[in-house]
Amino acid sequence: MSDETHETHEPPQGPPRLILLTGTHRVAPGLLSWPAWQVLRATSAAGGRVLTGEADHPQLPYVREAGVDVTVVAAGPAPALARRLMADARTAPVLWLAGSDGDPELGAALAQAAAGAGAPGDLPAIEVVPGSWDLPGARVLDLVAVMDRLRSPGGCPWDARQSHASLVRYLVEEAYELVDAIDSGDRAHLREELGDVLLQVVFHARVAEEDADDPFTIDDVAGGIVAKLMHRHPHVFGDVVAETAEHVERNWEELKAAEKTERESVVDGIPLGQPALSLAGKVLSRTRRAGLDVPVPAVIAEPERVDADTVGALLLAVTELAGRHDVDAETALRAAALRHREAVRAAETAART
Repeated sequence: MSDETHETHEPPQGPPRLILLTGTHRVAPGLLSWPAWQVLRATSAAGGRVLTGEADHPQLPYVREAGVDVTVVAAGPAPALARRLMADARTAPVLWLAGSDGDPELGAALAQAAAGAGAPGDLPAIEVVPGSWDLPGARVLDLVAVMDRLRSPGGCPWDARQSHASLVRYLVEEAYELVDAIDSGDRAHLREELGDVLLQVVFHARVAEEDADDPFTIDDVAGGIVAKLMHRHPHVFGDVVAETAEHVERNWEELKAAEKTERESVVDGIPLGQPALSLAGKVLSRTRRAGLDVPVPAVIAEPERVDADTVGALLLAVTELAGRHDVDAETALRAAALRHREAVRAAETAART
């Protein structure tokens, strides 16, 4: 990249100025933008002062190793710090290395200090230079850090004693609450419930990290799904052409089938713990896509129009029929789906012989 693409920060000229160098704790220490390094060196070269309020600021070792002297001062309340920085910057350039939290109250305090500082000509120029910034998904790192704190010694006793098994009920509950949020159309509710589901993933990954025999981390989880998504989207990450959603779905199923070559049946791998209706739908769809002719044991008269309303009405009628005869519809459908699964296996065995 050519030099013309970078903003150049020359040694401060003219009226002294106050520079706020901001950053984020979500970026590895030592990684600062090129303008940040320029302004650090320029301030030091011009006889200015580089200050920070954190003796353990993660950037300190790297800034000092680069030959920039940094002074740690007692930050104190934001209004007092703002007045001090404004006063110091009247006589020489001052660069404030913002704290790990970004010193969120300092900006407003500086504005208030400037408003009461007298004539504008007496004020130093104030410049904000981003030393680093968050990339999309950076806040997930905060969630991982919070979960680590909760599970570590000195954290939360309840969180620390949870296991994969004890967390299952919460995962199921949160998934259903997310479905309700989607149905409601309430965007704030949707955002909250997505967070609750994300917490379950991070929680399980943190528990897995502690396993003595086969540990894995959230990075392993994320890396696995990234690899799977790239492999199953060759029309995006490879040279396969897929012009329609139907073509993409066919490719997806072919790739899944190739990945699951160890499976003896098309119905292998279907999670049996899911609700009966989705279990039945998965068994039937797998059978249909495999081209197997395995009739269901009962036949209904197909209505003239088949859509969500008519299908829903038929399901409701069957549920009402079950209730009138003291039959639990969920249990009955699950049993029927499992019987059909075995019928599919039998048909596959017969076709191979």
